[in-house]
Amino acid sequence: DENLKAAKSALDGLYIALRGIAPGKASEGEHTRRFDAAMADDFNTPAALAVLFDLARVVNKVHDDVAAAELRALGGKLGLLERGPEQYLKGGMTGGLGETEIEALVTRRNQARKNRDWAESDRIRDELKAQGVLLEDAPGGNTVWRRQ
Repeated sequence: DENLKAAKSALDGLYIALRGIAPGKASEGEHTRRFDAAMADDFNTPAALAVLFDLARVVNKVHDDVAAAELRALGGKLGLLERGPEQYLKGGMTGGLGETEIEALVTRRNQARKNRDWAESDRIRDELKAQGVLLEDAPGGNTVWRRQ
């Protein structure tokens, strides 16, 4: 169970790196060369995955569509990152809450934050967390969510 949780967390991290970046045209840079070398070395998938995580750190830092496209392309060679980030991060049902209900609660929470009603804001955040929904507050008051 712990290994499955760790694998899901790692995959979540790759999708989070891609979140909010429009698909671009991939180029074959240093990461592609390292990935291909790892795979040519008797399908050394641990080394290939390490390249994906290195590239995800670059994407998180620079938010570059070319680097994001390279990450998608390399992940695709392993059958990963084939869904859109939002589709993956918001996919499935948790605790019976659908996207519409989650969005309504997020809107109510944002209004509570705007009104400086921190107790209500925290209560809604905790309610969503109990249902397996994590909130991420971005600059400018924008809140995005994903399922655990």
